[in-house]
Amino acid sequence: MQAGHEQSRGRGPPLEDHLRNLILTNSDPRAVLDPNSPSPVTFASIPPPENNPQARGEVRDDQTYRSSPRATSRGGKKRPNQAQRRQMNAELSIPIDTRGPSHSPSRQYARPQPHGDARSLPYGQQHIPYSSASPAPFQGRAAPNDRHPYGQSRQGYTQLPTPSSLQQSDWRRQQHPNVDGLFRGVNIISADDFASRNSRLPHQYQSTLYNPGAHRQTPFSPEQPANQSAFLDRICQQIVMGAEIGPDEIFEKEQFRGHIETICRHAIARHEFEVNGYRGFQPESVELKCFGSLASGFATKAADMDLGLLSPMSKLPPDSHQSPIPRLIEEALLTAGFGARLLTKTRVPIIKLCEKPGVALRQSLLDARTKWENGVEEERDPDDDVPEDQDPPPTAEPPSDTSPKQNSTKTQTSQQSSMQAALPHDEDLSSLKQSSNQSLASYYNNAKRLLRRLNGRDITYSNYQDFTEANFILLDKVASVFVKGLYDSNLRDRILAYPSFHIGDTTKFTNYRSLFGINTMIEGEKLVLAWETRQLSSDIPKTDQVHERVIQHWKDLQYSKKFGLTPMWYNKELQLAVEALRQLPAIQIMHLRQEQYESPMQYHNRANKISTSFRDTLSISGVGIRCHIINHYVDGIRDEGIRNKVHEFVALTGTQTLRTVAREHKALHLAADYERAIEQGRYGPEDVQTLQSYMAILRRKPMRSIQRPADFEYVIPIMPNEEGVLGSVRQLPDPATLSPNKPRDRYNDSLEFPKSGVGVQCDINFSAQLALENTRLLRCYCYTDPRVKPLVLFVKHWAKARGINTPYRGTLSSYGYVLMVLHYLVNIVEPFVCPNLQELAPPDPDLPPQALEGITTCQGRNVRFWRDERAIQSLAQQGQLNQNHDSLGSLLRGFFEYYAQSNMMVSSPKRGFDWGRDVISLRTHGGLLSKGEKGWTGAKTVMQPQGGAPPASAELTATTAHFPSPDEKTTLPLKASRPSPSDGTAQSVTEQQAPKSKDVKEIRHRFLFAIEDPFELDHNVARTVTHNGIVAIRDEFRRAWRIIKAAGKGHTTEDLLEDIKAHKEQLERKQFISLLDEIHGNEVFPDSTVI
Repeated sequence: MQAGHEQSRGRGPPLEDHLRNLILTNSDPRAVLDPNSPSPVTFASIPPPENNPQARGEVRDDQTYRSSPRATSRGGKKRPNQAQRRQMNAELSIPIDTRGPSHSPSRQYARPQPHGDARSLPYGQQHIPYSSASPAPFQGRAAPNDRHPYGQSRQGYTQLPTPSSLQQSDWRRQQHPNVDGLFRGVNIISADDFASRNSRLPHQYQSTLYNPGAHRQTPFSPEQPANQSAFLDRICQQIVMGAEIGPDEIFEKEQFRGHIETICRHAIARHEFEVNGYRGFQPESVELKCFGSLASGFATKAADMDLGLLSPMSKLPPDSHQSPIPRLIEEALLTAGFGARLLTKTRVPIIKLCEKPGVALRQSLLDARTKWENGVEEERDPDDDVPEDQDPPPTAEPPSDTSPKQNSTKTQTSQQSSMQAALPHDEDLSSLKQSSNQSLASYYNNAKRLLRRLNGRDITYSNYQDFTEANFILLDKVASVFVKGLYDSNLRDRILAYPSFHIGDTTKFTNYRSLFGINTMIEGEKLVLAWETRQLSSDIPKTDQVHERVIQHWKDLQYSKKFGLTPMWYNKELQLAVEALRQLPAIQIMHLRQEQYESPMQYHNRANKISTSFRDTLSISGVGIRCHIINHYVDGIRDEGIRNKVHEFVALTGTQTLRTVAREHKALHLAADYERAIEQGRYGPEDVQTLQSYMAILRRKPMRSIQRPADFEYVIPIMPNEEGVLGSVRQLPDPATLSPNKPRDRYNDSLEFPKSGVGVQCDINFSAQLALENTRLLRCYCYTDPRVKPLVLFVKHWAKARGINTPYRGTLSSYGYVLMVLHYLVNIVEPFVCPNLQELAPPDPDLPPQALEGITTCQGRNVRFWRDERAIQSLAQQGQLNQNHDSLGSLLRGFFEYYAQSNMMVSSPKRGFDWGRDVISLRTHGGLLSKGEKGWTGAKTVMQPQGGAPPASAELTATTAHFPSPDEKTTLPLKASRPSPSDGTAQSVTEQQAPKSKDVKEIRHRFLFAIEDPFELDHNVARTVTHNGIVAIRDEFRRAWRIIKAAGKGHTTEDLLEDIKAHKEQLERKQFISLLDEIHGNEVFPDSTVI
């Protein structure tokens, strides 16, 4: 009996052991079952790590660790404890994943190791046994252990290397054959091999996963995916046929490029001859190479041309911030009659160039050049529309100890000299004053500009760890002046009296403040002042208690004397408290104010929403509520003249209808808009008389409606002989959409080139070495499959139509969308469409490391990839690069689904893209990194030298470029390389051209959306995407996926490629017509009734 009991404990019931192994290891049942064992119930046992000899290195690679059927020792197998048994019982009640461990490449967040490094391999992917069902080995090669020669198995997973291979770098270990006498850098691969990458187990082993957090979407019916793909196939075929650039346009651009290259050679050669005294300079060494979409094969019609200027023999390279070459080129192009403008505040200096500028545009460009020569440059405003980085990162923890002693060590390490350097002048601080009619937002922007001008910065979550005592002192001084400069003395005194405002003191270790927090504090205190002076109160006790608690919470915050070493968490509390104050109906109605560019229609709609919530909390009669709201509405009208006239109208008519009051406001505001537009010449002379007649109509005394008095009460009357005037006005543009009546577009540049009508446009880049390598990489990807180009062209067309492809307006560049498409084709779609060309890089030639520059490295960057275009095209034509036969529509369907949501995809057993966490990394196996491991968790502002140094000689022109005669060349020694810096003339030029310390530019690095450059690994291609930009991009992907899903059901009501700009213009037009109908009531009054 005892023996039988011991034996049962040693072996355990076979079925129970089997199920337990399936649950605890999530193993493939084929791997768990041991077919070679004589016993039909013998199982491969996987002991826990602490008891596993293999985990301690005590078991050889070829040794199988099994439980013996004869084992009777109690210690041979550990019985699960009660918690483990409870977990197993719970899991047995739901479907269990019987597949082997599946590690999607799209969710590998470990830092990438070399492809042969075992540390980079997820568990379960390190040993894949060879079976007869596996694809055939590579042709022409006997791969050891049947492994992929580039570190991948035939199943697409990285294999565990031998210990000796770990001692070498991966790219030097790879050996490749020479096929057909041509070195390709890659082996000829059978079709089955590529098809199996990222493949899953056979269908019979793909049972339902236990994955409660995956939120897998409801599967489509069988016909819906086909309908979706057919829908995308149709529109893709229509778009791509007319989207690709034609050969005639390419020829025209190439002719223009050659002409510009000649001008650049003349300008640079003369500078090197006459200024630097470099007689051996060869003008032919100056090249203007095309890169970007035109060179990669992804160009659309009317695409701008990207040109990279290379001058390897120049004394200073063109990309040096001390080089005068960019300014020389700008001057030469302007002299030649082109439109040229050097942009130095961009990440890389570029010249915007157009072939045929208009007279006004060219004169404006010449004036801008003259201003620069005179030392006058337009000050760049800070990114005021970019939300402050006040939200903590996901891993941030609140301060556990607010004791000031924690900061003493860091404070003492600050250098006194740096503190003194940061101290501003008194006259700079005294200039910060709020005017009587200046809003708090505008005043806050002035304070931010002052802080930047004093080389300071506000504290955020992305920079607080780098803040020194000198930074805090400067920030506190500006914050103090910001409060003391408030126009409202009552508000100023209340803020200064609060203990929480006490400015930091280096000796007392008191609170440090931030400019953002002080501004939030002022906003909240203004709301509290409005609450304390309210005229109406609620008679609902519960409502009163809730409101009073909100006010008391705010006051408690202001009396906080200590709130941590940094103000970050306190700022967050202030934000939450201000938002709670803004939700109080009494405060909302008392702070009802028309914003500067808010239309009367928008102002009226906002007042309606506030009044709805206002009525539910007050005890006075309905008439009293309406009068109270109307009074606040009229008092909040921004224009004083219009406000006084509306006051007169309310007093004269005694109306108690907000819509009637708003109608009079709309009429007077529209007349003022017409008046400003006419003054600025926004209407033609033939329309001015008609508009002046209509302005008189709008300012006419309102009359009671005859046809619909209940709906309109009072309207602006139209007489029979004035119907023609109103009809003509309906055909003219809405004055509210014209520039005099619109807010200043911070992205709108007065010198920006028109989209058309100026001939060929291009950008000249002065640091294009890596850009040229990127172009070669994209061109090779274009050759890997004929579907790559139409997919990219379609996505670029879609992004342009939806207005999300303009980086200087806060969205993503076309290059970024190309990388998004390639990431999907390389890493997400199964089977893949494109192989990873960087993983297939051939080994380096046998050269010393310094000799590899320009071959496998560029400016110190790794630019290795499989670049044999002939081999890629040949294998692609033979169908040996992939086994994916999906249609364009099917690929587009998966692309939009992947980026539209982050849950499990319907079309693939993978998750969608996680915008908040993922980093697209084309070079990485799997294609994704995390923002955390890249350190891209918060926006950063860095200072860089500003390019475009002034030339050291007289003005140069392309028409008077002078070259030394042959006799002159013989009088000086010829040099085939750059002059030595030790040369006296060159040294003096360098010193003369050295930029001043103030000649710096701010580069804003944002990581709301993260795309790693394939070669420049510290560069985020999506760094231009702002908060509003990423919201727009994600909304457009969701909209596209919504339309595609609707197409699968056979009913599409939206146009996937609708031009968002045209759609916006249509909506504005409809709103304008509705405004006219609202003002006049769509009725005509007899002549005798109109006074």
